[in-house]
Amino acid sequence: ECDAKLSRDGVVFLMHDADLERTTNGTGVAGSHDWTHLSQLDAGSWHSAAYTNEPLPTLESLAKFCLNHGYFLNIEIKPTPGTEAITGSIVAKEAEHLWRDEPMPPLLTSFKTEALIAAQHTAPLLPRGLLLDSLWNGWLEAALELKCVAIVCNYKLWNKELVETVHAQEMRCLSYTVNEQDIANSLIALGTDGIITDSVDKFIN
Repeated sequence: ECDAKLSRDGVVFLMHDADLERTTNGTGVAGSHDWTHLSQLDAGSWHSAAYTNEPLPTLESLAKFCLNHGYFLNIEIKPTPGTEAITGSIVAKEAEHLWRDEPMPPLLTSFKTEALIAAQHTAPLLPRGLLLDSLWNGWLEAALELKCVAIVCNYKLWNKELVETVHAQEMRCLSYTVNEQDIANSLIALGTDGIITDSVDKFIN
């Protein structure tokens, strides 16, 4: 899973936060800078010395890595506020191009329905998933209108009734962010279909 947003000049790059300060040596809103500037930032030192001067990745670079190694990718469309539609459209267009003729396209997900609507209009054949941190009024209707293949919930939201509701609409039940084995076991017992984790090493066995 990765978070995709746009530089000011329309390059799709990967970054969680809207602002640069926490994970780079830059300042300000990431999407307000051109890629020429963003590509020069140190996006690794915050993690550890071993990653000093690691640059921000582009979606293109990650796509090449995933395709070369046979990895399936979930692309969360994470727009800079106010750019939901254009981000959804450009991310979908680039994903469609990068995975052209591939048997397993990426899953496009977002909390922002505007981004998913734009992605649907731009690349209708790419699978979509609706991200939910709460069960807001109309979420199921929105997912069906978007022809989503999955609902990706905060794992605390899942219960037997919700799993049955989602499965009844032939959508998958996915969970974020699951970093403990006992929580994963409880989600498996509920019948959910997959997890997003920061701790892959805990689930090797």
